[in-house]
Amino acid sequence: MTREDAYNITLDAIAKLQWNVAMMLEAKATEAEKVRNWVLHHITNDTYDAHSEKLAACLQFHEQNVEVIEGLTKLCNGLSRNLKEIINPDKEDDAMSSFMSGFGASSGDKSK
Repeated sequence: MTREDAYNITLDAIAKLQWNVAMMLEAKATEAEKVRNWVLHHITNDTYDAHSEKLAACLQFHEQNVEVIEGLTKLCNGLSRNLKEIINPDKEDDAMSSFMSGFGASSGDKSK
């Protein structure tokens, strides 16, 4: 298998992963719409005695959505790092360049 074949397989896997992320986001959007409708119909001024209880219930819904978004953000950041490496495989990271220069390697040297 050539390096180009490996890159094509990797890109195909990343594209499938991004499709699955899009499907998860679509499902979460549908779920969020259902939760919104439920909250609008079931949480009224009469539902809770204190405003703080009402606020706590609403914050619980929002915290779950924020956790999902944070997880997907981490996933997408990892995907973007992989894509950057595939697009520019010969470009070295600044930290790695400075590390390697300490051992006398020039920026053009790469061991494979």
